[in-house]
Amino acid sequence: MSAGPRIVLASKSPARGALLANAGIAFDAIPSTVDERQVEAPLIAAGRSPAEIAVALAEAKALDVGAAAGDALVIGADQTLDADGRRWVKPESMDEARDQLLTLAGRSHMLQTAVAGVRAGAIRWRYVEAAELTLRPLTPDAVDRYLETVGEAALGSVGAYQVEGPGIQLFERIDGDYFAILGLPLLPVLSWLRKEGALA
Repeated sequence: MSAGPRIVLASKSPARGALLANAGIAFDAIPSTVDERQVEAPLIAAGRSPAEIAVALAEAKALDVGAAAGDALVIGADQTLDADGRRWVKPESMDEARDQLLTLAGRSHMLQTAVAGVRAGAIRWRYVEAAELTLRPLTPDAVDRYLETVGEAALGSVGAYQVEGPGIQLFERIDGDYFAILGLPLLPVLSWLRKEGALA
């Protein structure tokens, strides 16, 4: 019996990698070099929705890595955070992380997680999942304690939280697929990999 196609994750995200690894998937992680701000700028100017922007970014990452990946199945993913019509990106400093958390505190926001599958240089599949997350009211001291605990890991995700770790303590309510919130809608991804012959 011949081996299935190679699987490549176009991301350096530890959370996404852990989801695939914990599911028993053998894969290579090759981060994309796409300039996300350059991809999204014309989409924002054209008034595209957060979900559309997330899909476009996921596709761009998968195509970027897929260009040199031959017949491998390449998975690209991205997330956008929307709060009251304002779109957020990953914080670039601890001060920005603090500002994001204090602004989101006591409010609900939408997280759009998109994934795209590429094979032989072409997009074969795309999927987007929405989740609504509500942070509990937070004092500046509580945010400072959280950031001291997690350190620069806070810069690794939009919103400056990671629900798979101490960040879960920041939340009052979460409505949505847990895997998608972590960065990869795992069950749809596994279904696509089976359809492409990579899994039994």
